Amino acid sequence: MSIFDYHRVRTIAGQPAELDAYAGKVLVVVNTASKCGFTPQYADLQKLYEKFKDRGFEILGFPCNQFGEQEPGTGSDVQSFCQINYGVTFPLFEKTLVRGPHAHPLFRYLTEQAPFEGFDTSTPSGKMLDAFLSEKLPEYLEGDDIKWNFTKFLIDRQGNVVRRFESPVEPLDMEPAIEALL
Repeated sequence: MSIFDYHRVRTIAGQPAELDAYAGKVLVVVNTASKCGFTPQYADLQKLYEKFKDRGFEILGFPCNQFGEQEPGTGSDVQSFCQINYGVTFPLFEKTLVRGPHAHPLFRYLTEQAPFEGFDTSTPSGKMLDAFLSEKLPEYLEGDDIKWNFTKFLIDRQGNVVRRFESPVEPLDMEPAIEALL
């Protein structure tokens, strides 16, 4: 099994797309939102994409409205926001459920392959998210489901999940792990 077995996805414009089109590439799969404290990560995700795309690297963004309703707009709204504010050119897909019983099979697979290992509470954003969830949504900290927007999964060229990076991890901090797979 690999992520390519979960091929039924739709582009941000609602067109059917096949994940196996990305076979042979190193991928970062990330759930995104336009109105989140982590939304500025789009800028560094785009930097990574520009730096490595010619070496067989892709970022696949899956907008999600499950966390504080921080992605309320249409696909067109999301795409415009990302392009205007962050110059995003990597592929975006339709809004997707990423946690819970109705999560897309791709995200159930990702979280099974890369379980939640906690937040790095030595960083301000890790400490803040851990405290927020502990106080307001303690059930979110249970199990391996995605905890918040901008959870990032690193995938090798064969479609195997290599590593999970939680929301507070800055995209540029993933660069050594990405480079090791290229």
